[in-house]
Amino acid sequence: MEFDLSLMLLALPVVFVLGWMASRFDMRQLRMENRQAPKAYFKGLNFLLNEQQDQAIDAFIEAVQNDPDTSELHFALGNLFRRRGEYERAVRVHQHLLSRGDLALDDRHRAQHALALDYLKAGLLDRAEEALLKLDGTRFEGQARLALLANYERSRDWEHAALIAQKLESSGQGSFKGRLSHYLCEQSSACAANNDMAQALQHLTEAMHIAPDAPRPRMDLARLQNQQGQPTLACETLTQAITTSPSAIALIAPLLAQYAIAAGQGVRILARLKAVYAHTPSLDVLDAIVALEAASGAPTATAREWYARHLENEPSLVAAAKWIAGEKLEHEQFHPQVQRALDQAVKPLTRYRCAACGFEAKQHFWQCPGCQAWDSYPARRVEEL
Repeated sequence: MEFDLSLMLLALPVVFVLGWMASRFDMRQLRMENRQAPKAYFKGLNFLLNEQQDQAIDAFIEAVQNDPDTSELHFALGNLFRRRGEYERAVRVHQHLLSRGDLALDDRHRAQHALALDYLKAGLLDRAEEALLKLDGTRFEGQARLALLANYERSRDWEHAALIAQKLESSGQGSFKGRLSHYLCEQSSACAANNDMAQALQHLTEAMHIAPDAPRPRMDLARLQNQQGQPTLACETLTQAITTSPSAIALIAPLLAQYAIAAGQGVRILARLKAVYAHTPSLDVLDAIVALEAASGAPTATAREWYARHLENEPSLVAAAKWIAGEKLEHEQFHPQVQRALDQAVKPLTRYRCAACGFEAKQHFWQCPGCQAWDSYPARRVEEL
């Protein structure tokens, strides 16, 4: 018993020393690992803040290699690849995350959302749609539906776009009645192109019901009625549009004048447009008035008087160019050159400009070709803004 006790007393210091050495070794190794991982991470973060994306990607790749289980680094790396346009590499990163069995459910949904964005940016619309549909019932559902809406609009799939817009509105994410109206107008145009006039009319009727104040459904309906040889009915439709959508009078007036001349209702419509112009002066309304008076046999000087009257109240280079076109100059031989210079100068002023992105176009668009925003073009031209 004494022998055993002495051995234990001798072994205790040895065990203590071995334990102390082992703990020191483990602590040193842990400190080294912790030092290496954050170093690569902060190095990448520093490069990212300095907009050195190539170096940031290299640093994050190093950090991921040191700790392949860190999902946040994978997300950061995938987002960097997407921002640089390296969509294939971004897809691989996010697919790798989705393949991990130990990934938390919320991180799995996040990776699914990131993968859908990769496909959208790459223009792989079918794959993006499939990935976005898997996010129903997750915290990314709202974002996924908005992305799906943009996806369907981009591919001109108006029926599915309408379904998503209805879901977004029912979930309280804003009013989509204006967009739904546009979708129905787009479907109506497609039906009219295929000579399915009954279905085209039904779509426009539904569009007017959904958005009674929207100008487009009535304008499209008037075009459809005129194509079917009913200019009088088209005039009535556009006259209603003036009442329901007074802010779009500048878009409605040229069509109304055209159909009124065809229907032989120039006098009645002329009186209506004069009343509108007196309340809301506009170059397009003025042009419609001039066209109606010319059709009724009024002398050319009458048109010039209208433009001169407009200049008294509005400093308009466009109106000045139209006025001077019929004016006799002192040196009439230089009139063509002067007129060409004026016409060239007013061209930018007669364009329409998107209020969302500033994209300018000769014609009015319901959806901006630049930023894809709906109803972002004011009805007035650049000079009148």
